[in-house]
Amino acid sequence: MLYVDIQKRLPDYVLHARFTTKDEIVVLFGPSGSGKTTILNCVAGLTHPDAGLIRLSDTVFFDGHPKKALPPQRRNVGYLFQDYALFPHMTVEHNIRYGMKKGTNLRLDELLASVGIDRLLDKYPHQLSGGQKQRVALVRALATEPDILLLDEPLSALDADTRRQCQDELLRLHEMWRIPFLLVTHDREEAERLGDVILVTENGQVHPQHPQPSNRTSLHAGIERESSGGRS
Repeated sequence: MLYVDIQKRLPDYVLHARFTTKDEIVVLFGPSGSGKTTILNCVAGLTHPDAGLIRLSDTVFFDGHPKKALPPQRRNVGYLFQDYALFPHMTVEHNIRYGMKKGTNLRLDELLASVGIDRLLDKYPHQLSGGQKQRVALVRALATEPDILLLDEPLSALDADTRRQCQDELLRLHEMWRIPFLLVTHDREEAERLGDVILVTENGQVHPQHPQPSNRTSLHAGIERESSGGRS
C-alpha cells in the first residue's frame, strides 16, 4: 500500500497531498502548475517535501527529514517521463535491459509481445514513432520490476488513435502487474477511462472524484491546496 501525506511549499502556494492506495490506477488531473508532477517527484525522491510521510508497504521513503529520505535508487520506483527519456545511442533492447536486475525472473519476451515491440529490438529511438517510443519507455520502466509506477503525461504527444491503443495497453499491463500506478494527465476523457480514482485540480484546489466503477480495491484519497495567490 502507498501512503502519502505531505506538504511542500512552492513559489506561489503550499501544496498539501494526502492519499492512500493499494493497486489502483490513481490519476492526478488538472491544469499546469497545480503540483501534480511535484507529487510524483516527491514519491520518486527527485524532490523532497517540507514535511509529512511517504511510505510504500513497509518501506518509508520520507518521514519529515529530507536528509534522512530514502534515495531514489533504493525506492524501487518506475518512472515514465513525459519525453520518455530514452538513451539515443542505445538500441531498444539495450534501453530496456539497462535497468533490469541481475538474475531476474521477468518474462521479457512476453512483456515485449504484449505491447507489440518485440520486432523493434535492434532499432534506435530516432527510428521509432511516438507510439513506439512510448511503448519502449513503458516496458523499460516495468522491466525494472518496480513496486510502483509513476507516469507523467505519458500519452500527451500521441495522436488520438495511438493514444487509445496505448490506454488499452496501460490497462492491460496494470492488470498483469497489480501495483499502484500514479498517472498525470490534462485529458479528462483519458482520466475517466484510466483512473480507478481521479484526484482533480480545479481553481487552486485539489479534491478526489468518486472512484470509477472498475475500482478493484478500497482507496481513501484527498488532496487539498492552500493557496497563497497565483499559480506555479
